[in-house]
Amino acid sequence: MVSALAKPILLIDDDAVQLRVRQAVLQEAGFRVDTATTAEAALALLDPAAGRDYAAVLTDHLLSAGSGAELVPQIRALLPSMPIVVITGMPGAEGEYEGWNVHFRQKPVPPEELIALVTSVTQRTDPS
Repeated sequence: MVSALAKPILLIDDDAVQLRVRQAVLQEAGFRVDTATTAEAALALLDPAAGRDYAAVLTDHLLSAGSGAELVPQIRALLPSMPIVVITGMPGAEGEYEGWNVHFRQKPVPPEELIALVTSVTQRTDPS
């Protein structure tokens, strides 16, 4: 179990099965997790006017209406220093994120690796 974060993480995936599996893995490890199935829903949650505050964002590369590569610049416009993790099964997709300061992982990402990755990026930003 990880130590409790003061802030939740936001998990974005349009595949309901993948979303729920990752959510369950991270919650079992002690993370608080909010979810979104579209970029639009994620941006609404991340908008500072929404009053939510996240420790990190974890998104799939391919989304039903766009991609993580389209979403990341929008997140950066709202929250320039937000830790972002992108996961994909597409070889070569990493190049689409050059210059955006994201943590990139190829699928499959075993539960232990997912937990370690999220722990690592959130410990850099969460003072608790």
